[in-house]
Amino acid sequence: MASHKSAEKCIRKTARQTLVNKNRVSRIRTEVRKIERMLDAPQTQSAADVKAALVSAESQLMRGVNKGVVHKNTAARKVSRLAKRVKALAQ
Repeated sequence: MASHKSAEKCIRKTARQTLVNKNRVSRIRTEVRKIERMLDAPQTQSAADVKAALVSAESQLMRGVNKGVVHKNTAARKVSRLAKRVKALAQ
């Protein structure tokens, strides 16, 4: 238990920031799952929809990098693999 005012404030700040970060990670996972579902059922999706989903997922991943929620190499790896699958689907 915290015994100083500053320590109590740090606990409150950490709790708030944890909620924000969980929300960010959840948003990233949702976008990545959405594009993966599209890639698993390619006949039901147009190429433009898949590319738009890729742009959205990439945007969320890079925002996570900027906010310190995701490591930059992890985000780059995920974007690269998704882009490779989208490109293969287009051909």
